[in-house]
Amino acid sequence: MADQDESRATAYTTLALGDDFRHELEIKRSRFITVMRRASNEDAARALVAELRKEFHDARHHCSAFVLGPDRVIQRSNDDGEPSGTAGIPMLEALIKRETLLGVTDLSDVSAVVVRYFGGILLGAGGLVRAYSESVSAALDSAPLVQRRRLRICAVAVAHHAAGRLENDLRSAGYVMAETSYEPTQAVLRLALPDDPTAIADAGERLAALTGGASGLQLQGTEWVDVPG
Repeated sequence: MADQDESRATAYTTLALGDDFRHELEIKRSRFITVMRRASNEDAARALVAELRKEFHDARHHCSAFVLGPDRVIQRSNDDGEPSGTAGIPMLEALIKRETLLGVTDLSDVSAVVVRYFGGILLGAGGLVRAYSESVSAALDSAPLVQRRRLRICAVAVAHHAAGRLENDLRSAGYVMAETSYEPTQAVLRLALPDDPTAIADAGERLAALTGGASGLQLQGTEWVDVPG
């Protein structure tokens, strides 16, 4: 995968960190079990399929789709024995066409597998397309999603005794805080700011006001950070 820091996108939506998300539908006696996992690369995305083949070893189909990267350049799907184009592609389209905000389709770093237990009633090609698409869409309706942004990490060095209060003040002002480290002679707070000059300049002015000009921002690299809604 291309370096995420080199992407054109500065934000996208993904699954919140945590356990795999599961959702089940029954359509004409067939069970469609959708399992979704956040995945940062193809190995992680494919690992979900391998694990579910073992867990649901008696199921007839383990169809899959995943989309990866801030720019969503990696998109894969697999019908796993269903008629060509009736499972994997509808699943993939449900992922890439998902609106996370009005008019915004930016879901990525998601691996989805639909495990099907055949119920004895043939669905036909159109029925399969609808079933696999609906399975993923219904799972996404209740899945925990989070926005992920590329943020500029800026360090602020302050005295130990001032670190806690300054961190609280910055959080109260709406800034996203990264890790704080305590060194022998000072504490280093790290802010995660939007990666643009105006936002960084505004943060520098706010910091100067909070510290009486005693502390300044030191620009570091960028990181992708989950931002609470």
